[in-house]
Amino acid sequence: MIVTVKNQCSKREFDKLISWIKSLGLDTHVSAGANATVIGLIGDTSRVDIELLHSLEIVEAVTRIQEPFKNANRKFHPEDSIIDVKGVKFGGTHFPIIAGPCSVESEKQVIEIAKAVKEAGATMLRGGAFKPRTSPYAFQGMGVDGIKILQKAREEVGLPIVTEIMSEKYIDAFEDVDMVQIGARNMQNFDLLKAVGRLNKPVLLKRGLANTIQEWLMSAEYIMSEGNNNIVLCERGIRTFEPYTRNTLDLSAIPILKEKTHLPVIVDPSHASGLSRLVKPMSLASVGAGADGLIIEVHNNPAKALCDGAQSLRPEQFADVVKAIDVMLPLVNKER
Repeated sequence: MIVTVKNQCSKREFDKLISWIKSLGLDTHVSAGANATVIGLIGDTSRVDIELLHSLEIVEAVTRIQEPFKNANRKFHPEDSIIDVKGVKFGGTHFPIIAGPCSVESEKQVIEIAKAVKEAGATMLRGGAFKPRTSPYAFQGMGVDGIKILQKAREEVGLPIVTEIMSEKYIDAFEDVDMVQIGARNMQNFDLLKAVGRLNKPVLLKRGLANTIQEWLMSAEYIMSEGNNNIVLCERGIRTFEPYTRNTLDLSAIPILKEKTHLPVIVDPSHASGLSRLVKPMSLASVGAGADGLIIEVHNNPAKALCDGAQSLRPEQFADVVKAIDVMLPLVNKER
């Protein structure tokens, strides 16, 4: 439930209203915007007399909301959240581009790619140290050693790093990681979500393979309920009956999320399509749909990549994508 308070109300009247709401056993989330102040009522609002609230002189409107997510809800937080990752900002007019290999294979490989993507315009470096794979016989990543390689690449080129966590037991290894990724397969690993929520680090939360937008936002809510509000959502395609692409990129999710939540939304066109030739058009479509950034897989030798080579761009292809994006960004009031 949301209570919109008139701007001209006194502090005494406002505090009295907050005290009354709390006396009902509810928590409150106050957000002061430019034109109105809203109070989010958190808890079992069935005991609240809406007619009584409507009758109060300082109350402009009362809205009962149906969505179960509260902290991630734009109705409680009207302004866009800006998530800062070591100076790289997500949300608002900002448009960062994360790039790098699907998996960390060697120090030489990662540093070579990091230099190339930075020169082309990337603002963050991605790389999988731990790799969730459908087959138990596929390359699973280098683990903690992979994180150390990413850290060396960060020292070498100066790009903040993002990598995926798969288990709570590795959480200490992520102390010196700039942004922690929750992958599609772990989107509803609720114990992991809560553990990451207790970390004081930005989180990149990918949508699950077959999850609804509401389920995705409820996963964000798990993280936020533990005190971590620094979340960037990532649309990476969902599983449908269509066999021509690896997944189906749900571009409609972007404007819907813009209505529902204040959290930034970026797009992963690499995993969405599974085909390198589709990354450029899907990247441009994502910009047009209102995305707040992109995460793109880049490899210096995709034919020999240990993971997802078919969807990885070569550095020169990535540079071409960035140039095309730069042409579009002014049209959507964004900048890198």
